[in-house]
Amino acid sequence: MPQKAALEYLEDIDLKTLEKEPRTFKAKELWEKNGAVIMAVRRPGCFLCREEAADLSSLKPKLDELGIPLYAVVKEHVRTEVKDFQPYFKGEVFLDEKKKFYGPQKRKMMFMGFIRVGVWYNFFRAWNGGFSGNLEGEGFILGGVFVVGSGKQGILLEHREKEFGDKVNLLSVLEAASKIKAQTWASKEK
Repeated sequence: MPQKAALEYLEDIDLKTLEKEPRTFKAKELWEKNGAVIMAVRRPGCFLCREEAADLSSLKPKLDELGIPLYAVVKEHVRTEVKDFQPYFKGEVFLDEKKKFYGPQKRKMMFMGFIRVGVWYNFFRAWNGGFSGNLEGEGFILGGVFVVGSGKQGILLEHREKEFGDKVNLLSVLEAASKIKAQTWASKEK
């Protein structure tokens, strides 16, 4: 059973923007005001990850209504991988070079993962959905999805991939997101 991430652990992660002149900032900036839904992407070129990104993006209108941003975190910036991922993902993407969003303990699935029935089922589901991808970059450290409340509200949902293509339940994401309370100036601790 993977160790659950603590809010303190996530808050302190250094993330980088992907502009020409990257800005480094603490991850808590992502959810401090309005909370956030964050996808830790196993590999932007992976068609299973693209499928999940598209699924999460289908929630964007509902999340916008709730005033909750959708973000993705990648662990490396290889060639045009992130750019090629953007059509599937309707949120901003940031770089987590130290791969902290994939911890506290990194979970890996190696080549043995390919003999798992669930993994093949996930492959066929994504292929049938018309998703394609490539094999660029590190793809064995498993990703996940977090719904983080605003301020100190905490982690409302933490889904960690157990195998390639193990997707988060979208209803659970919406349910957790609906529990986020936006920070107002009055409720902010001084």
